[in-house]
Amino acid sequence: MKKLTVKKGAECMACLECVRACSMAFYKEFDPDKSCIQIVEKKGAVKPMVCVQCGKCASVCEAGAITKNAKGVYMINKKLCTGCGKCVEVCPFGVMVKAPEAPTTSKCIACGICAKACPMEILEVVEK
Repeated sequence: MKKLTVKKGAECMACLECVRACSMAFYKEFDPDKSCIQIVEKKGAVKPMVCVQCGKCASVCEAGAITKNAKGVYMINKKLCTGCGKCVEVCPFGVMVKAPEAPTTSKCIACGICAKACPMEILEVVEK
């Protein structure tokens, strides 16, 4: 299974370069609300919140637009997505995106753009 992970023991400096890279890749603008990776404060530490490919989004998609590919990554078929936002509501990590002007939702596809942008090198795409 391919997925984006945060390296154990790594410290995030909250520079938002990963957030910038993701929102630019999906929406061609820097907007933290349009990024499929979020930086959150948790237990006194700043951490990137990433999609763990749990599949909860797919389980609530009535249109059948979210399916797992051969590498274990849940993908959104933009032709089938109705933009209802149920997947955004159910995401336990808050990393599904439904921009108001976009007809469909977006999610992490483990492309690695955020990992390449991270100056601290704390993000990585791994095969598990």
